[in-house]
Amino acid sequence: MPIIVTPAAAEHIQATLLEHGQSIGIRIGTRNHGCAGYTYVVNYADSIEENDSVFYSQGITIIVDNDSLPLVDGTEIDFYKTNLFSQGLEFYNPNVKHQCDCGESFSVE
Repeated sequence: MPIIVTPAAAEHIQATLLEHGQSIGIRIGTRNHGCAGYTYVVNYADSIEENDSVFYSQGITIIVDNDSLPLVDGTEIDFYKTNLFSQGLEFYNPNVKHQCDCGESFSVE
């Protein structure tokens, strides 16, 4: 299943990519963290590596390393902004079985 971004997320990501300058897209991954097991990692992507899967959505290139792909496969990325100080990317991941109470980590088992 593809990784997709909503129009709101695409607008936000495109603006940050323009500010950064040399990136070709964003890199989405996971790492062990928190009480539930995993957390999302989002970075600028400057290249595509051999161990990467590439998705395109709303004009954004999304790169996922193949180790993280089973954990994020099918995820929709949205952008929220509740006020000047509370904004960011939000992940709707169909693989998540449990999310910690603070929202920092998730598990898929």
